[in-house]
Amino acid sequence: MKEPDLTLKAREIMDKRVLAVTRQVSGRDLAVLFLSGSFSGLPVIDHAGRLVGMVSEFDLLKALLDKKDLHTMKAEDLMSPIPLCVEEDMAVEEVIKIMIENRIIRLPVVRNERLVGVIARADVLNHMIEPSLINVYGG
Repeated sequence: MKEPDLTLKAREIMDKRVLAVTRQVSGRDLAVLFLSGSFSGLPVIDHAGRLVGMVSEFDLLKALLDKKDLHTMKAEDLMSPIPLCVEEDMAVEEVIKIMIENRIIRLPVVRNERLVGVIARADVLNHMIEPSLINVYGG
């Protein structure tokens, strides 16, 4: 069994195909995205592509508890501003530490404050573990 390479950089394992939303996306549209099952949180960017926040299912739930109308609420009203993020040249070891210390599922990856990717816990595990289960397709 090979030892995991914790010196890999965030850019080497991040998902570069990132769905992000702007500040003006409605809470209702966010709920629909989250209900698709593909997302539980999304980065919020400005028109220049700079990361300005993160919005999650928890943010929507909190708004509901506060009796807010998701049809009129916008991502900027719901998001957590200035989210934790990592630079693309950060070592995976540091990324893992941030995830563990803050109990975070995914971290935005930035270059000069602009969103360039996202690293999820599954991305880290996928690159660190040698697979032992193999799909076999019979003919």
